[in-house]
Amino acid sequence: MAEYREIQGAAVQSLASNTGTIEGQIWYDTANNLFKLQSYQAAGVWSTGGVLGTARYFAQNGAGTQNAALVFGGQAPVKYNTESYDGTAWTEVNDMSRAPADTTGMGAGGTQTSALAAGTQPVSTLSESWNGTSWTSTPALNSGRGYLAGSIESNTAGIVYGGLGPTTGVALTELYNGSTWSEVADLNTARRSNAGVGSSTAALGMGGYVTGNVANCESWDGSCWTNVNNQSNAGGGSAFGTLASAVKTGGSGNLVELWDGTNWSAGTNVPTTLSNRAGLGTSSLGLLAGGEPPPGGTTTVDEYIGPGPVTQTLTT
Repeated sequence: MAEYREIQGAAVQSLASNTGTIEGQIWYDTANNLFKLQSYQAAGVWSTGGVLGTARYFAQNGAGTQNAALVFGGQAPVKYNTESYDGTAWTEVNDMSRAPADTTGMGAGGTQTSALAAGTQPVSTLSESWNGTSWTSTPALNSGRGYLAGSIESNTAGIVYGGLGPTTGVALTELYNGSTWSEVADLNTARRSNAGVGSSTAALGMGGYVTGNVANCESWDGSCWTNVNNQSNAGGGSAFGTLASAVKTGGSGNLVELWDGTNWSAGTNVPTTLSNRAGLGTSSLGLLAGGEPPPGGTTTVDEYIGPGPVTQTLTT
């Protein structure tokens, strides 16, 4: 016969949802008629997600969340292909509209139903938006570049920054308001192949390459960039999260670093050593898709669950 004891002085409570506050608490889930245990996951965990329908690399172009994702573009021959993810399987949807231009190294982001992508390598000013069904050309960037980063919340709001101009890395930042791109305050350090997370009003730009790998990171407050603590592993890579909490991968192999809004710390390494991947989601639930090697890219998807409260169902 099961016996239910008091936990930390509080009797087992009947709750509609998880309180998420007390480690070791047993509670009764009234919505699902189940006893549950609240525990805490001290380190991030990676698992294998549903494989892409099309192999791709040089496609750091993703939007959405772990269970509602969008990836698009990459090195030829994939180029314009777009896929949507429901947390289990990927479905091919309408292609990007920028033929014959390439789609590598775009600054991109947003949601599964409202995304924006700008720039490309070779250097281009092209920009286009996704409305959940199709891609549409939008006004061009003021300055052409590729291998840039984006902090984008929707198809009407975002910033892109850094990147490779005609000859070298640049510090340029451009803001999109749904109708035009405008140049705003530059990064403090010019760079290309940089990573970024966040939004047009609160962003984090990370790493990249100038004449060598860069560890410098900068935060954006909607008007200017400020240097913050450097990442430990210099270089570019993929990232997901926000200015307050982010996960950065790459820079050196499959190493992971966690950002808490002030400092970096070591995270759980990605099980697959791939580069030039699409990164999207939050620091609690993130996703990496595609990448290289091998030649031609991969269909590999890695899903991430960050440190924090975990709810387990008890069986008797």
